[in-house]
Amino acid sequence: MKDKLSVLILDDDLHFTEELTEYFQQKGYQAFKANTGEDGMSALEKNDIDLMILDVLLPGISGLDILKTVKEIYPSLEVIIISAHGDMETVIKAMRLGAIDYLKKPFRHIDIQIAIERTEKFLRMSRKISEIRLHNSLISEALEKRIERHLIGVSHQMREVIGLAMKAAEFSDTNVLISGESGTGKENIALIIHYASNRKDHILYSVNSGSIAESLHESEFFGHKKGAFTGADSEKKGYLEICDGGTLFLDEIADMPLNLQSKVLRAIEEKTFSRVGDTVQLSSNFRIISATNHDLEMLVNEKKFRLDLLHRLNTLNIHIPPLRERPEDIGPLLLYLTELLSRKLNKPVPKVDQCVIPELQKYRFPGNVRELKNLVERAVILSSGNSLSLTDFPVRTAHPMASEMSTAIDSLRDTEISLIKKTLEICNYNQKAAAGILGITRDSLIRKLKKYNIIIKRKMDPS
Repeated sequence: MKDKLSVLILDDDLHFTEELTEYFQQKGYQAFKANTGEDGMSALEKNDIDLMILDVLLPGISGLDILKTVKEIYPSLEVIIISAHGDMETVIKAMRLGAIDYLKKPFRHIDIQIAIERTEKFLRMSRKISEIRLHNSLISEALEKRIERHLIGVSHQMREVIGLAMKAAEFSDTNVLISGESGTGKENIALIIHYASNRKDHILYSVNSGSIAESLHESEFFGHKKGAFTGADSEKKGYLEICDGGTLFLDEIADMPLNLQSKVLRAIEEKTFSRVGDTVQLSSNFRIISATNHDLEMLVNEKKFRLDLLHRLNTLNIHIPPLRERPEDIGPLLLYLTELLSRKLNKPVPKVDQCVIPELQKYRFPGNVRELKNLVERAVILSSGNSLSLTDFPVRTAHPMASEMSTAIDSLRDTEISLIKKTLEICNYNQKAAAGILGITRDSLIRKLKKYNIIIKRKMDPS
């Protein structure tokens, strides 16, 4: 952003625009004026404008219509609405259309100066957020706009996750299983896969597999024919039919009932199905992306999940590591969320004390990124100063056993990694043989290799 704003005043009162233009120029701003909607749009095309001061009543056109058009063409341009006849309904409409402020005529120069200063602070904040996002974003700006999410991180683990997601996007017929603890961002990865693929112009339909009433399972997934059951007053398309050409995202796939699993499996295999109460076979070119925070292999062993369905869903597995295993991501996320949530809550952006990030990196974050976001939001809301310190992040009140438990878990993890490596070495890196010795399936072994980022280069036979 420039040192001083460039301002466009659009008002049909010539004396008013002259007076305000002169005032801004005296204050060191670059000021432009226009008295009709057409002249105003022309000025925007020819000049790099940061802020528009826009009257609601203009000859032949509503200022709100101009506001809507301006925000569509120049989304980063801020607009202050002014009017001598404003009411609360006009204010609400203006704010919903993207105006940053509203002033009622007549106003003093000091009133517009205060509004300008508020806007300058907002623009500086937006620029700072953009810089943090661009520097630490894991995906392109175009993809961010498409999914309406930002992925911030610097760790090699998350870069590998994004790399796998982009590879999955290239093969748009391949089913993907995304695993990871609650709060790690599994839905974000599903969005990236879909909107980076050639299915991006078709629907992405998200379903929580455990939230559907038992009596409606088949109807929701496969649709139903009119009169198929009591209450079926009209024909209905199911998820699979709706997602023809697109993607069906099955969140919490572990919660899908067994009786539904077999029917979904058949539909995935054959890409055909029939609506409830009908015999006509329908076809649909859908892709399945599923997500879970459970160990599906354990559920298979407990007869709570079908092994054949797991194999169908798990053509490509993407495991998102918990935040505690990638502490280097905590700093960029913390700074980004502090800026973002301060703007959202219309509060000054506080500085983060240097001691905060190292201490938070020691915390295990059982709720992962979602928990970090909640902590930051709480800190910003309760903050009364210009900085955030450790006292603003209540994570040190953990039970005294927490650090011991953390050490024990890390020790178990290290033991499992060591055991896997040693077994592979004994079996000359034959994965099937190693899995047999470890008492797990080969698929499970492969997932553990990915989960723990175990990369073992097989030694070449010197002969």
